[in-house]
Amino acid sequence: MQQSGDCFVVEGGRPVSGTLQPAGNKNEALPVLAASLLAPGTSRLSNVPDIRDVATQLRIVSEMGVVTSRDPDTGELQIDTSSLEGTAPSVELGRAIRGSFLLAPGLLHRTGSAVLPRPGGDRIGRRRIDTHLHALRLLGAEVESRERQVHLHLDGRFRGTDIFFDEASVMATENAVMAATVAEGHTRIANAASEPHVQGLCRFLNAMGAQIRGIGTNMLEIDGVSELSPASHRIGPDHIEIGSFVAIAAMTGGALEITDVVPDDLRMMLMVFARLGVETHIEGTTLRVPAKQELVIQDDMDGAIPKVDDAPWPGFPTDLSSIALVLATQAAGTVLIHEKMFENRLFFVDRLITMGARVVLCDPHRAVVTGPIRLQGETITSPDIRAGMALVAAALCADGRSVIMNAHQIDRGYERIDERLRDLGAHIHRT
Repeated sequence: MQQSGDCFVVEGGRPVSGTLQPAGNKNEALPVLAASLLAPGTSRLSNVPDIRDVATQLRIVSEMGVVTSRDPDTGELQIDTSSLEGTAPSVELGRAIRGSFLLAPGLLHRTGSAVLPRPGGDRIGRRRIDTHLHALRLLGAEVESRERQVHLHLDGRFRGTDIFFDEASVMATENAVMAATVAEGHTRIANAASEPHVQGLCRFLNAMGAQIRGIGTNMLEIDGVSELSPASHRIGPDHIEIGSFVAIAAMTGGALEITDVVPDDLRMMLMVFARLGVETHIEGTTLRVPAKQELVIQDDMDGAIPKVDDAPWPGFPTDLSSIALVLATQAAGTVLIHEKMFENRLFFVDRLITMGARVVLCDPHRAVVTGPIRLQGETITSPDIRAGMALVAAALCADGRSVIMNAHQIDRGYERIDERLRDLGAHIHRT
């Protein structure tokens, strides 16, 4: 694992071209790892991304008696939860990632108690856990918050119930689904999140013996079972990483082929990128980005300025808002980027402006971008995973040399990103 003081040095202006195998979905790997705690024994997981957040999650559970190992040849991760002990994960590690709160259902089911720190992760705005706690209470857990920790207790089994979320929260849905699979009776979850990583978690739980219906919709029906069993599961390809590489190839003029994609996971992303002038082609499970594209933003009817806005699935993913904004700086025309979900995500645009981008930040949620503009290399700092990747994209298409500080933020969500970009012709190294 890379060090927290690392930075990336990028020489821009070179096309990113070649063939890419996407890494596993970070946002599926973390809940699947947590779900393995629900059943004693060894689960086998393939295509688990080798990233900082996964390493942190593995350290947390390893300190609680879980034995993990990764096959050096196949990359398969074996996770043996037979010796799970304790109810309070490391406070320091738990605060480092948001996914630590996903351990609640497994700990409650196996031990009856859990003491969890307020979850960490990217500082992109307020990220409530009220929805998580509401669902766990409805399913029978007692919840108390004190001293910046959440204390949970479960007397016996979870109890099936009817849940309606006030927001389609991904992690709240995942916590509720995990608890409901081992609850006594039936659970219905309305306004559930349905992102590809939520679907992946549900498929893993069904492989463990759960009875979940409605996967991929916002209405989940779950018949609880008394116990689950370990299972094998393959983590799906990371559609956010795929989108990041598509944008980078288009911005740098490269020809890129991405294999083993799930086309249905990419439909909204490719529609939005097409609005920003990006041409793509899908043949089976291969996505191709042609070389030397002239990026032109497509105006709305009668020449109106178009808008790119994020939304819960199947809307445009919030995790791609930052990369879409950088992509727009390289396209001819004007577009409004409306980041509706997080009030701090767009604050990274001040780094782009120092590189020469023409961006007006209207308020915390909206930015007007006019392009194209030749960006200039600068020394900039990555504030979070997705903004960090967007700044790498900006550096790759900029003139001259850029230094991106806080590279460890990017390592949290992108596997060996510098090595993989070098394999595609980019001039980037870590120092």
